Formats: sequence, C-alpha cells, structure tokens
Amino acid sequence: MGLFDKFKKAVSAEPSAPATPAAITAQASDFALCAPVSGKAVKMADVPDPVFSGEVLGKGCAIWPENDVVYAPVSGEVTVTMGHAVGLKSDSGVEVLVHVGVDTVDMKGRGFTGYVKQGDHVSAGDPMIKIDRSEIAAAGHPDCVVLAVSNTAEYASVTMTAEADTHVDAGAAVVEVAK
Repeated sequence: MGLFDKFKKAVSAEPSAPATPAAITAQASDFALCAPVSGKAVKMADVPDPVFSGEVLGKGCAIWPENDVVYAPVSGEVTVTMGHAVGLKSDSGVEVLVHVGVDTVDMKGRGFTGYVKQGDHVSAGDPMIKIDRSEIAAAGHPDCVVLAVSNTAEYASVTMTAEADTHVDAGAAVVEVAK
C-alpha cells in the first residue's frame, strides 16, 4: 500500500442511501405494514388507476408523498426491483408491492434512484428508492405511493388502519394483515 492509498475513498457503484429515521422501525411488526413515505393516506379505491383502485394487485392503501425517499414498510427480502417499484416478502410471509406513481413505468427508470436490489434483506424503515417528484410531475404522472399486499387471498383480512385523507408519518402503521 502506497503512502496516499489510505486517503483514497472507495468508489461504490450503488448510490448511498440516506439514514433510516428512528420512527420508522418503532411501529413495524409481523403483520403491520408501515407507511413508506410521509403524506396524505388514501384508500386504495381513491388511487387514480383502475388496476390499483380495483385491488387487482392486492388490498392496501396509498400515500400522496411529501418527501423524496421511499422506505421499506416491513422487514423482509427484496423479491423484485423495477426502478419505480419494489416487491418484498416480509419475514412473516406477507408479499408487499411498493409502487411509486401511476404509469411511471413509462419513465423507464428516469427520476428514480434505487438503494436495494433483488435478494437484499431490508429492515422496516430502510431507504429503498429516492424519487424525483418534479420529474414525475413533468412526465405527467401522479406520484402517489401505493402499498399493496399482493398475496391478499392468503389472509383473512387486509385492512387500512390509517384514517383516510389524513396525514401519516413514514413508519406509522397504516395496514394490518390478519391470518
């Protein structure tokens, strides 16, 4: 090792994620899903997309975000990443889709910075995606963050526990899954 080698910084191919807010891990449990962002919580029926509002991809809720970082709503394995969306399988078996925006797949990853990859294990509250809300708006897409339980049929109920049309903080329990 040369004299100046110890002063060189390691270059990472992955973007560095922001720190996890302490409040996010406080309300996570095996069958409670936390808000992945702070903002206004809405019923799934109010998402401006028939696939989500019709609960085709599962029951849950959505949040109109105030911030630009999307956090893991549960602890578990990342099963898929698509730039604008992340699929998770919680440690208790709940399959969760966190989807940013409506028709944002058209953006082909522009406006999104991923902090996780397939196979990673995340803890509730870990940063998963940074979003550029102005770029999403410029592309003409709503930026609501959908939180859907994709294996809803395996449970007795999936219920939005947050009061609709009210503010929620990232990390607050917003959906309860019952066996």
